[in-house]
Amino acid sequence: MDGFLVALVISFGVIFVAELGDKSQLMALTFATRFKPVPVLIGITVATAIVHLASVAIGYGLHAALPTTWISLIAGVAFLGFGAWTLRGDKLTEEEKRKAEKSSKSAVITVGVAFFLAELGDKTMLATITLATKYGWFGTWLGSTIGMVAADALAIMVGRLLGKHLPEKTIRYGAAILFAISGLWLILEAVHELT
Repeated sequence: MDGFLVALVISFGVIFVAELGDKSQLMALTFATRFKPVPVLIGITVATAIVHLASVAIGYGLHAALPTTWISLIAGVAFLGFGAWTLRGDKLTEEEKRKAEKSSKSAVITVGVAFFLAELGDKTMLATITLATKYGWFGTWLGSTIGMVAADALAIMVGRLLGKHLPEKTIRYGAAILFAISGLWLILEAVHELT
């Protein structure tokens, strides 16, 4: 149970931070202006659960095939890359904005499909794969799913309250710093194990 809690807490924290300022969070804000918050959150939750289940399966498979020291080193470098990616920031394309604003289908299906497609290959999916190589699959899956839904729920609430006056740059810098710290920690841990 102890390993499960560690995986849950770390995955929640990493994915929550990774989602701050991410394209999917911007999509959540956009969908929340068109639909009621609850169907938007249901769509986000279903899509996230499916994508992150596939992510942990990939990560767990890699864990079984590769030595853990090298996984830590690769994960550390990946987290530094996620930090740089976060620092660069994400923007919705005009087509993504149009799809989010003009959809007339059921909110849950519309949001679910949009989030599923947006998350494929996204940094939160890659971070979940990376976390699953180091921690148990179930705790990582549950923590990463809850972390992403919580970040998107926060975006919906704050967006409805404050409109467009969010400190996006500050959020982006904070998330990038946390990724860099995590990456350096994993690299130092791996180097220590190799020596």
